[in-house]
Amino acid sequence: MNEHNHEEREPTAAALKARHAARAESAAARAAALSRYVEQHAADGNADAAWKAAHAARVAAQALAVLSESEPDPAADSRCARNAASSAAQASQMGQLVDSDAESSTLACKAALKASLAAGTAAGARSLGADEGLNTEADAAEKAAVTAAEDAGWIRPGEDIPSVATGVRSPEVMSMLHL
Repeated sequence: MNEHNHEEREPTAAALKARHAARAESAAARAAALSRYVEQHAADGNADAAWKAAHAARVAAQALAVLSESEPDPAADSRCARNAASSAAQASQMGQLVDSDAESSTLACKAALKASLAAGTAAGARSLGADEGLNTEADAAEKAAVTAAEDAGWIRPGEDIPSVATGVRSPEVMSMLHL
């Protein structure tokens, strides 16, 4: 690759990073809001759900932190967005559990799972985070997941999203996140 080609590719990688970062930030915010929701609404029998939602929020925050600290790399950036979306889907399952499978919670969980699948497809081996169509689908699925979470009462528009500590990013966790 000559110097000219490298300069042309740089804006594309940076633009993709911004796009993946926005999706990861949205998913991490969903997971954080869900963690707080589950903690507030978990009955005595759902202590495990609160722990799982908090763990999902922590993993999503770790994926977002890794993405923000790295150089633009569409494949790695899309994996971070995928990991944040997967964690938000796990937190959504806990929201559905504490809501006793209420219809709006079931729909929100399905939307979160769809967003996770779309992010996974966009990050997949076929496109490595660079396919415009797959990224557009993942962006749309993330927006739909946010709307569904709002409809379920898991997220309140305008409300501050709780901060989530990333904890220690051990090599084992980083390996699990495929980073």
